Order: sequence, then C-alpha cells, then structure tokens
Amino acid sequence: MRVFVLLPLIFRIFRKVIPEIKPCIVHSRKSDFFRMQSILIRNGRLVNRGQIHEADILIKKGRIARIAPSIAENADIELDAAGNYVIPGIIDDQVHFREPGLTHKATIATESRAAVAGGVTSFMEMPNVNPPSVTQELLEEKYQIAARTSLANYSFYMGTTNDNFEAVMRTDPKRVCGVKIFMGSSTGNMLVDDRQTLEYLFANSPTLIAVHCEDEASIRRSLAHFKNIYGDELTAEFHPLIRNADACLLSSSMAVDLAKKHGTRLHILHISTNDELSLFDNSIPLKDKKITAEVCVHHLWFDAGDYAHFGNLIKCNPAIKGPEHKEALLPALLDDRLDVVATDHAPHTREEKAQPYLQAPSGVPLVQHALNMMLELYHEGKISLEKIVEKMCHAPAEAFRVQERGFLDEGYWADLAIVDVHHPWTVERDNIFYKCAWSPFEDKTFRSKVLSTVVSGHLAWHEGHFFEEKMGERLLFER
Repeated sequence: MRVFVLLPLIFRIFRKVIPEIKPCIVHSRKSDFFRMQSILIRNGRLVNRGQIHEADILIKKGRIARIAPSIAENADIELDAAGNYVIPGIIDDQVHFREPGLTHKATIATESRAAVAGGVTSFMEMPNVNPPSVTQELLEEKYQIAARTSLANYSFYMGTTNDNFEAVMRTDPKRVCGVKIFMGSSTGNMLVDDRQTLEYLFANSPTLIAVHCEDEASIRRSLAHFKNIYGDELTAEFHPLIRNADACLLSSSMAVDLAKKHGTRLHILHISTNDELSLFDNSIPLKDKKITAEVCVHHLWFDAGDYAHFGNLIKCNPAIKGPEHKEALLPALLDDRLDVVATDHAPHTREEKAQPYLQAPSGVPLVQHALNMMLELYHEGKISLEKIVEKMCHAPAEAFRVQERGFLDEGYWADLAIVDVHHPWTVERDNIFYKCAWSPFEDKTFRSKVLSTVVSGHLAWHEGHFFEEKMGERLLFER
C-alpha cells in the first residue's frame, strides 16, 4: 500500500474530526513498517559532490537504492520535494548533549530531536558529562542510552585525563569517533595539562585525537589581571580579553607540533582566531591530511561587538573575538585551510546563563539552527550551497572516515534533508526544541527552512512533526 505523505492536510482533518489525536503518520502501522519503509523523493534538486542536479531518490532498507532523473516505482512513502534542495544529512562533529548527569540542561533524546529538526542526521558528542566518559564502561553506557533515545545517528568521544592512559588505549577506532583532549579547561573538570601525558597520547592514540586548544596558564593570568582591576564588575565583554587569541595560538601550536612529531591524526576543534590559520595547509587534499581544523557557526556569525546585546548568552570557549578574527575565518573556510563546520552545541539553562559573568557557564545551543545560519551566509552571497554541503556533510565524513555517510550516493545510508531556501520562518519559544528552551536567535527570521529529514532511511522529521518509531544508528568508521 502506498502512503502519500500529505501531512498538513491530514493533520487538519484529524484535528477537526478527532481533536485528541496527536500528529502521526499512521498509528495502526507496526513498528517494523517504519524500520523497513521505502521512501521515494521526487523532483528534488540534489546538492552533492560539488554539483546540483535534478533527480528522484529511492530509499530501501535504510539506504539510497537508486538516484535517477525519474523513478517509476511505488514506495511506502512518497515525498514531493517540489524543486527544493535535497542535501546529505549534516554530520556535526562536536556537540554537548549533557547526558548522563547534567540532564537538567539537555538529554540525548531532546538534543537529537533538535538536531534532526535542523537537518543534522549524525552527531559526535563530547565526554565532559557527569561522570565523564573516561573509562570504556562509561563510554559504552552513553552508546546504550543513544540506542534507546537518539533520533539521530550517533558517536561519542572517549575522554582523557592526566591518568587514564590505559583506558584510552582500549578505544576501538572503528566504533568510536575519536579521543578528546581538553588542552584548555571548559565545562567539566577534564583539563589535560601534563606534558608527559600529552606526549604519550599523541604518540600512541589508537585513533583520531580531537583537541580543545586554549592555554590554561595564559587564561588564568589574564583572568587574575582583570579581576584585580574590575573585581566582580566583570561582564561578558571581557571574555575575549581573558580567553584571548594568544591563549588559542599557544595551545594550537603545541598541538600541531606534537602531531607532527608523532605522526598523529589530529583534528583541532573550534578555531576562533586569525592567528591560528597559518598552522593549516590547504595544498593537501582532505583525504590525505593528518592535521585538520574545524570552525564553528557562532565564530562565523558573531563578533565581540555582540556581547553588548547578548551578554552571557554567547559566552563560550573559545571566546567569540573581535571582528578581525571573524572576518578571517570565512575566507579560510572557503580556501580549505579550515576543513569542517560544526556547532559545539552546548546548552545551559536560562537561570545559569543569567548569573554574573564569572559564574555563568560557557556554551551556546546551536544544533537546530546551524544550517539556517550558514544559509543566511548563502543568501548574502558569501558561500555557495555546494560549499555548505562540502563543509557540513562531505568533509566531516571524510575527515573522520565515517562509513557510508555524508554523500547522496547509491548504496550509502539514506541520511538527507529537504530544504526550502525561500521559506522564511521566525525562531520562537514554541519552535525551539532544545531542552533549555532558549536560543540567541529567538525572534530572528531565517530565510530558509528544513522541511523534511531522513535518518538512516527513516522519515524522522516532516513539516514540523517528529516521527520516533525508529531511532538512529551508531556511526562506524573506516579506519
């Protein structure tokens, strides 16, 4: 039987006839239907591998079975893309979903739903939870939670401390996205500042090392300096002066030196300064790079002048810095010195953010709105759709060697989003899906909207509604 997904009309009829029924495709279907559903997407403009072309996509058993100009075949679900863009699902290589232990801020369930609503089909989540993911047993517990509750595909970093070297060495490179080292402190007590430990990790890590680079000693000196002058009167506008460009460069340079010394596969997270860009090489194809770098959407969007309006809401580590840094990051992304765009999605409650600067935690919730942010840059003529897809979909898959994802290719897992780039919508409290329930973009009107998201062949988001009959899959890696 063919199920034509005409949800807006169906929902209006249901609400008039049976008001108490909540939106769903078909309640009477068995869950196996959703696991094995076939989907036919017609009339899409596919953005893939640097090209845009019109085609239909047939999805069977979770994978892209066929791509052709026209597919005359029945499917359980048919979606008319109506000339809108179909892109590979975004792979966000840096998020903080706060579970276990910090679930008053977020959970894997809530934040994965927000991700899917924003076209993010896969995420890689950080270990600074409570307890931190610094043993293989604790790491596996997070995978079990995600298997039960994550609407998106998932992977989790193994965390490091100054004394868990043996546990880190047991990390399976084919089933874990990477090893995370906090070379600067952030939310959670996971700072690795022992030089001998860093040498061991860089020399022996069984898989990719991802690093947060800020020099802790420099930050402490700057903080002491400004506290001595201003005391408790410090505000978020001091954040880029305390966590400054020098602290970033000093730490990033150390990480690059260690990686070159030991031949380490290194990925430096959230580059935020012009000063660091000279560390990265754009003469080497991404697939051959040993050292790669990421930029986050908020460092492309905000600059230090925005603290006056947003205050602690955009306090994050590394800090959002002056306009000279923001203005340098996008050109570096376009010329491939910076390889990947991510979010560093890091929710905190409104109450936590409302505390004085010194007490307010660092981090911004972004995973639901990251694609919208990048599409605003597209509308401004600053980046092409093909480049957005390259940096948010293809590049994370290549950099992390994600198995059979990140591209609209036959045989690959069916992770994709349908996007209308001419569909304005306004961010409001009732359409923010983060558990923290706020966004710095509240009342902002974006010019593009994610209409549908397919995760591992399952229609997970369509026309404003989630379908959670099937959870996402664990990411695997070709290493």
